[in-house]
Amino acid sequence: MNDLKKLSRQFWIDNFITVSIIDIFIFSLFAITLSKKILPSHDLYLLVGIIILSSNMLISKFQIQSILMPFKTIWQIIVHLDSSTDLPMPKINQLKYGKDIVKNLNDQIAQLAGMTRAQNKDTLLQQANLKNNFIAKNLPLPFLASDKNENIIYANEAFAEYIGLADDDIIGKNLYGVLDMSFLTENTLDNWLKHARDNKVVASQNWERVKLSVNDNHPTHQFDLSAYYNRDNPEGIETILVLFDHSKQYSQDDQSIGFVALAVHELRTPLTLLRGYIEVLEEELKPSLNPQLLNFLDKMDATAQQLTAFINNILNVARVDDDQLELKLQKENWAEILESAINDIKLRAQVRGITIKYHIDPDLPLVGVDRISIYEVISNIIDNAIKYSGKSNVINIRSYLNQQNLVETSIEDHGLGINTNILPNLFSKYYRDHHNRAQIGGTGLGLYLSKAIVSAHGGNIWITSKINVGTTLYFTLIPYDNLSAEIKSNDLNQITKTAHGWIKNHSLYRR
Repeated sequence: MNDLKKLSRQFWIDNFITVSIIDIFIFSLFAITLSKKILPSHDLYLLVGIIILSSNMLISKFQIQSILMPFKTIWQIIVHLDSSTDLPMPKINQLKYGKDIVKNLNDQIAQLAGMTRAQNKDTLLQQANLKNNFIAKNLPLPFLASDKNENIIYANEAFAEYIGLADDDIIGKNLYGVLDMSFLTENTLDNWLKHARDNKVVASQNWERVKLSVNDNHPTHQFDLSAYYNRDNPEGIETILVLFDHSKQYSQDDQSIGFVALAVHELRTPLTLLRGYIEVLEEELKPSLNPQLLNFLDKMDATAQQLTAFINNILNVARVDDDQLELKLQKENWAEILESAINDIKLRAQVRGITIKYHIDPDLPLVGVDRISIYEVISNIIDNAIKYSGKSNVINIRSYLNQQNLVETSIEDHGLGINTNILPNLFSKYYRDHHNRAQIGGTGLGLYLSKAIVSAHGGNIWITSKINVGTTLYFTLIPYDNLSAEIKSNDLNQITKTAHGWIKNHSLYRR
């Protein structure tokens, strides 16, 4: 407190002397100029006003710098004590004001910094030994930590029990040697970690429906995975993984779609016969039928087509989930495929009073597609547009080469539209918009299957929509000549791929 009073008194005296000197100077100048009539009175007052204003600005600047200098020095001391910086220690003895206060604060700050470092060191030593960490040890979820070399440095009891291995078979082993994980997309744990190391200091990521194979004596698990990455962590922990088991739920989903697929498969034979009879009726009786019976026949045909598409969706989703849907990508004329698919689906639209208009840019490059599977994509997307067109009677389709030199196709309706907040869920299995699923039939599998097939082709698929304005779905395909030489190495005219498969970590055998 005495140091503070001393600082206040010193600053007050210096400020008083400075202001007094300036005031004496201005008064003397004013008196001399007024007595000798050097300037007219109004000019004299103007000059004095300018001098007063300028002197006030200089005094204010001097005062601010004087007041802030001790605070600036204290800030430099604190930053200097931070071992991560190279700022030199300020010279306290050169301070004009507050020298004693800054010296006392410097001693106290240095003492506190030393105590903090010691405490942090003890804390880090305690945290580094995760085996003694109560939360990590007793977390009921499988949990592990790995270092920057992807070697496991800690795994809790729940993890060891989950994968059926002893600690000696886990600790110190390569992460991918212990976890034989497979992912639904190319965004695997290994690819994500590579990206995080190149671009992030800290990062986190979640995956759904990850498969884990351990050995023949241990069941395959399906789980959701959460990962946390921290570069240059002082504890040596770079990555933390937490597993959320959903084996029972995901297995039931797989079994349910498998059972439905088995049941639906039995419908293919009678449906094929039904479509055959409809074709015979069209060929033999169509010219002689009156408009009403002709309308009935068209509706029968459209319904049979829709039922066929439904059966194909169910069967192909089951194949996708089992990684059994094989695609054979060949050089194809996209304009011919798209136009053929539109012509086949037109009848379904006409029965609903909807016209399909399309424009395909000329000279599109040949694409690498599986003709049968990509037909199903077109059919599913247009069928959705028909169902959700509402009172609109037009669907517009365009196909063109976009700026990325990909063949892009858009299917646009002007119907009900979709809430923006549910757009990300539309490609999930079984998902349907709760706002209209009671009024409009469907399985919630069409877009899920379409995304799997388009992704297998190397393309992207996305949706834009606005309520009561309409929805546009886009998807892209890669020109065949742009497919990498590595992919085309098997056959110059054909590429064999699975629908999406379970994609393993690329570093699985790097250990």
